[in-house]
Amino acid sequence: MTSTAPPTLPGHDAGEEPPSWQHRMRRFGHVVRPTTGLRERLVPPFTRPPGQLWTVLGIPPLWGVRIVRWSAWAGPLLVTLVAGLMRFWKLGSPDAVIFDETYYAKDAWALINQGYEGDWPKDIDKSILANPDLISVPSAPGYVVHPPVGKYVIGIGEKLFGFGFTPLGWRFMVAVLGTLSVLLICRIGRRLFRSTFLGCLAGTLLAVDGLHFVMSRTALLDTVLMFFVVAAFGCLLVDRDRTRARLAAALPEDEEGRLRPDAEIAAGLRFGWRPWRIAAGLMLGLACGTKWNGLYILVFFCVMAVLWDAGARRTAGAVSPYRAVLRRDAFWAFVSTVPVAIVTYMVSWTGWFVTDKGYGRHWADGRAGLSPDHIKLPLIGTINHLPQFDMSWVPASLRSFWHYETEVYSFHVGLTEGHTYQSNPWSWLVDGRPVSYYYESPSPGTGGCPSDAGAKCASEVLALGTPLLWWAGCFALLYVLWRWIFRRDWRAGAIACGIGAGFLPWLMYQERTIFFFYAVVFVPFLCLAVTMMIGAIIGPPQGATEGAAATVEPGLGRAERRRAVGAIGAGVLVLLIVWNFVYFWPIYTGTAIPIDAWRSRMWLDSWV
Repeated sequence: MTSTAPPTLPGHDAGEEPPSWQHRMRRFGHVVRPTTGLRERLVPPFTRPPGQLWTVLGIPPLWGVRIVRWSAWAGPLLVTLVAGLMRFWKLGSPDAVIFDETYYAKDAWALINQGYEGDWPKDIDKSILANPDLISVPSAPGYVVHPPVGKYVIGIGEKLFGFGFTPLGWRFMVAVLGTLSVLLICRIGRRLFRSTFLGCLAGTLLAVDGLHFVMSRTALLDTVLMFFVVAAFGCLLVDRDRTRARLAAALPEDEEGRLRPDAEIAAGLRFGWRPWRIAAGLMLGLACGTKWNGLYILVFFCVMAVLWDAGARRTAGAVSPYRAVLRRDAFWAFVSTVPVAIVTYMVSWTGWFVTDKGYGRHWADGRAGLSPDHIKLPLIGTINHLPQFDMSWVPASLRSFWHYETEVYSFHVGLTEGHTYQSNPWSWLVDGRPVSYYYESPSPGTGGCPSDAGAKCASEVLALGTPLLWWAGCFALLYVLWRWIFRRDWRAGAIACGIGAGFLPWLMYQERTIFFFYAVVFVPFLCLAVTMMIGAIIGPPQGATEGAAATVEPGLGRAERRRAVGAIGAGVLVLLIVWNFVYFWPIYTGTAIPIDAWRSRMWLDSWV
């Protein structure tokens, strides 16, 4: 029987004996982890099922390779198909204007028809539902407090696909982007974890999250914002992989074909054209053009991208990686994201500039200034008596635009009017205060209420995250932070960045009227965090990876048993989350159920 040499430990040469404590711990099942080569650290291979699996299933090895290759897209597409079927099922129901659809559906219709938002009568919703063909768009400009991109997206569904000024029309494109975000997370998870299975699991969790599901079926701006944020993250992730591949290709190899670190190459290599980073800038500009909190996400993601570049150069052997990043990468990283985002944002306002009729379009006519004499800032308060300068050399349209933006900013930071469903951001992670978008109490035999219900039914659309998923997400967030801080796991840092970008800025606005559904922006990253935790519960894969030979490890039997137990535990958790989503399905879709069945789903008093 051929013996297998023990794997090389980090910091030890091949053939060198591991420390004595390692020998002593082997009798208790300790497994020595093999050192990862420089090539694998720069360009990690994707995991693949062990060859024994195809033998057990009776599948020829060649077909096994093809199945692995096809599953990279077939798996995510299958998950997306299921998510899409759920989101488009009876999309026009409830046949009503629910919650803030009263603003965005009408603004989108005006924007897509005349290039600027109109001043709609307050009692127009019932007339729109009764006969939308008779509704004319008001020519008087309306005061709106959000940029136009999200409303253009909603308007595309109303105008271009023939659904018209109806609930199906204004929800259509939101459902499309909600569905596509599931596909993006599947592919992002696959690239992040180097596993098609874990990527599809992340997409599945997003597909069965109640908040994401409800928001994908409601014409609000936050789902549109979430899509562009996820797309920007995906673009940066692809850019990271391609950049590290270029770095690996430039490094020298030793006699055995293994990469060697080189300080000069690692510090001096220019990465060249980076189209995926420009695409990320475009997506972040569209995010800012949907809602202003996209600006915070832009800052978080730019810092993350620079840290990724520093990490790549450090791994390749750079002695001073941050100095190398400042010399080689920082300027181009800024140019390819921030200016691109700013230009994208300004272009999104083309209708306001071109039509000449938008709200405040002529404010600067006859004025030489730019802004009011005071401004309110978060954490600082109101700054009074701002200096006024003669800015008449700036085109009046730009000065009017700047003044409009300052008015909108003052509105956002000063919004403190109470609301029944407002919530503090600290309560979001535990589903503390969901938002009821729609509620009716049909009598038995009417409105879908069963005739034998005995009492009135409840028909509600509740923006509630799937409770077991979000509660598991609290533990997953702690795990991700632990992995990032103590294990220096860049994947955990990336996930934490996505959650922090969508969550932390709201902590500066404790007195502002804010709602739980804003959290949909970081739901995809919360699902990635839960997926990472589930991957840890299952355990590290045994066997080969694509492009790497299988590693024979002592104690493999124990490892297989531990992995089997972990897989059972992870499977139970996922099944419970899916069951939880199915259980709450009626209150996600507005399905009429007996009032007692509705009460049984109000697990917390704050949900009512």
